[in-house]
Amino acid sequence: MIIVYNPTAGRRRAQLLWRVLDVLVENGVRVDLARTHGRGHATDLAREAARTGAGLVVAAGGDGTVAEVAAGLLGTPARLGIIPLGTANVLAHELGLPTQPRAVAAMLAFGRTRPLWPGLATGPDGSLVFVQMLGAGLDAQVVHRLRLSMKRLLGRAAYVLQTIGEAVRYTYLPLLVRIDGVEMTASSVVVCKGRLYGGPFLLAPDASPCAPGFTVALFGAGGTLATLGYGAALPLNLLPCAPGLSLVRGREIEIQAENGVPAQADGDAAGTTPVRITDAGSSIEVVVG
Repeated sequence: MIIVYNPTAGRRRAQLLWRVLDVLVENGVRVDLARTHGRGHATDLAREAARTGAGLVVAAGGDGTVAEVAAGLLGTPARLGIIPLGTANVLAHELGLPTQPRAVAAMLAFGRTRPLWPGLATGPDGSLVFVQMLGAGLDAQVVHRLRLSMKRLLGRAAYVLQTIGEAVRYTYLPLLVRIDGVEMTASSVVVCKGRLYGGPFLLAPDASPCAPGFTVALFGAGGTLATLGYGAALPLNLLPCAPGLSLVRGREIEIQAENGVPAQADGDAAGTTPVRITDAGSSIEVVVG
C-alpha cells in the first residue's frame, strides 16, 4: 500500500494519518509513505506507483489531493484509497467514508470498492481531472482569493467569511453555458459529479460520482442578496429548491464568458473560462469499506 500524503492539507487533522498508519503497521500491513512537494506532484507519484505494480494507492489529503491521485491512476488497474485530511472532504462525505483511525484502517485493509467516474476539464491552461465538482463564477472567485493561511487557521469558516466579502465585491458577469448543445445563461455555475457541495451539504440530489454524466447547477440570480440567500439555504440542505437555481443533467458542458472568469475544481483554483467538461475516459475503483 502506498499513501500519497499532502502535508499542507488539513494540518490540524494530520494526526489521523499517523493513527491510521499505526493501526495498519500493528496489523502487519506494509505501508510506503510518499509526500507531495507541490501542485501536480500527487499525480506523478500515483502514476509511478501504478506503473511499478501498486495495487492500492491512497490519497491522504483533501479533495484536490484525491483528484490528483485519481488522475495518476486513470487507465490502470490500481485502486484508489482515501484518508480524508482536508478542510471539506466532500467526496469522503459523498461516499460515506469513515473518519475514525481504526475504521479508516479497516476500510483500506478490507478493500471493498465501488466505481468512481471522474470528470475532465479542458481550458486555456490545459486539462485536469476532478472528482466532485467544478465551479465557474463566484465560488471560484472565493477559492482564487482565499489565503492559505486563513484556510489553515479557520478551516471551513474561512470559506464562509471569504464568500461574504466576495458577494459584495464580485462582478457577476453573465456566463454562457452549453449543455449537450443547448445554450443557457447563468451568473455562476457548478458542474457536479456528486450530490454534495462544501462538505455534507446537498446541492445536486440526482448526481452520482460513480456513474458517467453531470448535474449542472445554474445560478440564474446574481448580486449580493441572491448570493447571501443561496449561502443561507446551503447548510439547511434547501439549496436545490432555492429560487433562481436550475439543475440540468448533461454529458458535455462548455462554459464561456465575454471575459474569462475564474474556475475552481474540487476546491482548488483551476484557471479561467472558457472550459469544456466531459467524463474521463474510464472509471477508477475506489475503496469504500
